[in-house]
Amino acid sequence: MKMRIRKVKLTPLGIAALALLTERPMHPYEMFQTLLSRHVDRVVKVRPGSLYHTVARLADDDLVRAIGTEREGNRPERTSYEITDEGRDVLREQLIGLLSIPEEEYPAFPLALTEADIVEPAVLADLLRRRLFRVRGDLASYEAGLESVTAQGLPEAYWLDLTYLRDVLAAEVRWLERTVARLESGELTWPEDPSNPQTHHHQKEQP
Repeated sequence: MKMRIRKVKLTPLGIAALALLTERPMHPYEMFQTLLSRHVDRVVKVRPGSLYHTVARLADDDLVRAIGTEREGNRPERTSYEITDEGRDVLREQLIGLLSIPEEEYPAFPLALTEADIVEPAVLADLLRRRLFRVRGDLASYEAGLESVTAQGLPEAYWLDLTYLRDVLAAEVRWLERTVARLESGELTWPEDPSNPQTHHHQKEQP
């Protein structure tokens, strides 16, 4: 009979750490350096202290286990960890869920747009132009990254996140360009009497 997988909620950093350990045993410092070299910090907040804490939690949950320590010169001892069979099962189960079921996420930008009518249209147009400049820069970075991995011949399975994030940024660029143009042309503007309870932003009906 197949063993039931224990329900353990992995954090994004926990998923990244376990995924690294499916490749080979590592100590947390090596994991940190590898995550940065692979630019995983573009999708997960990676901090040394948080990573060490995450690995300790994974060990407490029996998803990883310590396999030994080593010391180089006068540096502190470093403990290496390997993923357990249960760790592999939990990681796979949670990846399946994340890939198949959209999660409720609450990014700050849509919240700001919900209340954007507090800002004057001309001011909003300027703010969105500034954002557009930054997002175009991010998009160019992803395009360059895609050219690099393509030139290196890396299998696409290793950089699906790049194409996804590139396309998300491209969609945001299109939306920003369209919205700025509508604000500048006057097509998009606010009601003349924002104090009217029928038009006030706190009275907006949700879809």
